[in-house]
Amino acid sequence: MAVRRLTAALAAAFVLAACGSTPKGFLLPTAAPAAPGARHIDMLVVTTRAASPAPGVIYGGERDTSASAAEIVVSVPPGHRIGAVEWPKHEPPDPATEFTTVSLAPSDKANTLAWFNRMGGEHARLLVFVHGFNTRFESAVYRYAQFVADSQADAAPLLFTWPSRGKLLDYQYDRDSAIYSRDALEEALTKAADAPAVKEMTVVAHSMGTYLTMEALRQLAIRRGGLPAKINNVVLASPDIDPQVFAHQVQALGPNPPHITIFVSRDDRALMVSRLLSGNLLRLGAIDPSREPFRSKLEANGNITVIDLTKLKAGDSLNHGKFAQSPEVVKMLGQQLINGQVLTQGE
Repeated sequence: MAVRRLTAALAAAFVLAACGSTPKGFLLPTAAPAAPGARHIDMLVVTTRAASPAPGVIYGGERDTSASAAEIVVSVPPGHRIGAVEWPKHEPPDPATEFTTVSLAPSDKANTLAWFNRMGGEHARLLVFVHGFNTRFESAVYRYAQFVADSQADAAPLLFTWPSRGKLLDYQYDRDSAIYSRDALEEALTKAADAPAVKEMTVVAHSMGTYLTMEALRQLAIRRGGLPAKINNVVLASPDIDPQVFAHQVQALGPNPPHITIFVSRDDRALMVSRLLSGNLLRLGAIDPSREPFRSKLEANGNITVIDLTKLKAGDSLNHGKFAQSPEVVKMLGQQLINGQVLTQGE
């Protein structure tokens, strides 16, 4: 019976994910002139992915032996719809109607420090994003650019992208890749926190990326006797974490942990599949915060806020991306959480 349920869930998720698939290989900078009214998102990308020989793909889903960085400027079209990514339909893409890459260049230590100094001087805080399972490099870049544009947060965007193959059936490979990337994310967070131009940091993680993020924060806190004070806000969207594991991760963050906001949704189909793959263990992103044992534990921890998005009927077909694809949620994040405020369910 359990095998039958797993097969059915995987099949349904595969069909739904296929319906929402995105085109590949369109990250080469376009020579087309900028479209009037387009918004440019200048992001620093840190990755543990190996470089790809395929034109326009840049980084694939395999692992590199060390982390590398790049600066990417993405153009968001003037007619952009909040919560959506206007994916390129052809090569070269049209900046007037589609997301395009304006520039892309490797970033060494000196260039990365220069980016921190320049962007840190322009914005109130650094916004670090860690994507989830089943995410190709180009999808991570454009989805994050969409999130930054729609949130309108006063924040400099840093994307940490780990070696996901972007295939639904490579769940275990992706999970191992997330674990593989813990040290690199910890190092990226350390460098950002140590940059004088960076005053405050919000870390937003999605799905399997939440496990990677919590592990990296845990390592950093243990290594330094607590987290840097600049990291004052952590947002976990649809966290693919065992709740008991999460509780232990939080305990290791030290005496002055950041405020953690968790977005949950009990209709998240991706987390249903993850639960079956994890031996029928409930995932943190699918809990009911109004029920025990979660209610009393959450109420006792003043540093954790849970936002229940179950009733929100927006997002992808798996109900796994509501935090980025719902106009209401993404605006809320930009106006409050990312700008350093604590959010409650009633706001």
